[in-house]
Amino acid sequence: MTAARLTLGQRLQRIFVVALSRLPAPLLRLLVRPPVNTAGDRMAPDIALLMKLTEAGDDYSDLSATAAREQTESEAALFADRVGTCDVEEELEVADGLWATRYSSGQPTRGLILFFHGGGFALGSCDSYAAPARMLAHGTGADVLSVEYRLAPEHPFPAAPEDAVAAWEYAVKHAADWGIDPTRIVVAGESAGGNLAAVLCQQVRDHTVQPMLQVLIQPVTDISEQRPTQLEFAGSPALSAKQIAWFIGHYAPEGTDHRDPRVSPLLASDLTGLPRAIVAVAGFDPLRDDGLAYATALLENGVPVKVISEPGLVHGYISFTAISPSSKAATRRLVRAVAAALDRTDPLPAGGGTGSVRADTVKTAKNGM
Repeated sequence: MTAARLTLGQRLQRIFVVALSRLPAPLLRLLVRPPVNTAGDRMAPDIALLMKLTEAGDDYSDLSATAAREQTESEAALFADRVGTCDVEEELEVADGLWATRYSSGQPTRGLILFFHGGGFALGSCDSYAAPARMLAHGTGADVLSVEYRLAPEHPFPAAPEDAVAAWEYAVKHAADWGIDPTRIVVAGESAGGNLAAVLCQQVRDHTVQPMLQVLIQPVTDISEQRPTQLEFAGSPALSAKQIAWFIGHYAPEGTDHRDPRVSPLLASDLTGLPRAIVAVAGFDPLRDDGLAYATALLENGVPVKVISEPGLVHGYISFTAISPSSKAATRRLVRAVAAALDRTDPLPAGGGTGSVRADTVKTAKNGM
């Protein structure tokens, strides 16, 4: 997919919003009243401003999937940071008709991050997620392989998880060609991509080579029911209940078993033996409870987990790094956590920590990350 280009009007809009977002927080709070959620978290002022502006825009869930993609690709170009290109950026056909973009900062011994973009299984692309992919590559030193998996409704479930497995097999087979130890592959994804990363780890659990880490960024982990945060933030301009229903309708249409673990990985009967995990959640995200529920389930099954909570942010913050200093800082914290995990060379402990996870804390399993 060709990267969206900004019109003159969009460039001026970007300059205006960037300037507004960098006003001192007290002044921003005079322009917008940051809401407080039921957990007592106050939305970051720059995010509150962005949500106010987003409310006035068009809702892509009123459009066809094709038109929605055009709109969201344009918005991604508007919101995403300008991140310097990597030493190597190449498109690769990882399976018949399945493409991916490899980003390399020139330190292949650090490992490889197999990345799945967000977009509700119906939107998003390697191009629209180039900024976070480059941030991961530059910030961790690892190569990043960003996967252009098939999208719904043209390709509903199980096309995306099948593509994820195919991309994994390609990465394992070709890692050595890039100077990478295939045992140092991280699987990561945001939103729908976080779902695919979690599902992939379950799917390849019996393979000889396993992921060394799973990074689940605001993942959707169970579409079979609505949890409290989906109800609390049903009207969120970042991700509304209407938009979630639109995504599910495209990806898992009538007749799809919503309790299939390949759709809802939280409902898998056995989560033991999975890779250690980083789970990132945000305080004003309808999918916050999905992420926390999966983190808790992993802990209870002996998998070391680190939860990174960003109390003042919303769904999709890794895509707002140009116009939201709070989102950029949070994305950098996430990248540093992945880099720190890559520094670990000790094997997984025999057993993991157990316990519940709260949205307003960062909790690490006792013998985990």
